[in-house]
Amino acid sequence: MARWPACALALIVLGPLAAAAPAPFALPAPGAYRLERILKAPEGIVLDSDGSRHRLSEFTTGKVTLFSLIYTYCTDAKGCPLAYETLHSLKKTLGKEPRTRDKVRFVSMSFDPTYDTPPAMRSYGGIDAREHGGVEWRFLTSRSSAELAPVLDGFGQDVSVAAARAPGQRVPTLSHLLKVYLIDSGGTVREIYSTSFLQPGVVLNDIRTLLLEGKNRPGMPDRLNLKAGQPSQQ
Repeated sequence: MARWPACALALIVLGPLAAAAPAPFALPAPGAYRLERILKAPEGIVLDSDGSRHRLSEFTTGKVTLFSLIYTYCTDAKGCPLAYETLHSLKKTLGKEPRTRDKVRFVSMSFDPTYDTPPAMRSYGGIDAREHGGVEWRFLTSRSSAELAPVLDGFGQDVSVAAARAPGQRVPTLSHLLKVYLIDSGGTVREIYSTSFLQPGVVLNDIRTLLLEGKNRPGMPDRLNLKAGQPSQQ
């Protein structure tokens, strides 16, 4: 099966309105609410798109990080292409903000180490994997399923083979629930977005809220109260 460049695939699957859907509720001002601490981002050994080995914590600490678990050949319009196009849209927006763009990082990590090798991840990332001077975006994979397992377990990401491969099919069909994680600079997950809440405006608001967090006053309301009963963890 041919691998489409990620942005091209997202545009084909999602169309021109890929990241344009309005938020499902009125957004409070960034910094006017707090995001709860959900869990600590797990540790693990990962491969960057240049093939170098790293600890995952190198990519989940030091900056506000938007982290997605994907696989490169996914064509589900509510899955990996949606995650890519949302991050691509946010990257362009944050890249116009010199005071904050160096404080934010995007990470897309494959949960299929068999097919998603470092060169495949670099190809998938395209210009976003090679661009310098804007928001950092890393495309990671792992050496084996054994090294990947602690990452999936730590993030609570379930992945299974949805169907047996048809004759001549090179890759399996994988089943997973899309989750994108917002991680603070200390490595703590502060929000988990599912398909319904993966809205660029919502995510951008939350990123800006974390960047302002040190300036917030004690006693800030959480987002549950500000969004008319919408849960903080989707």
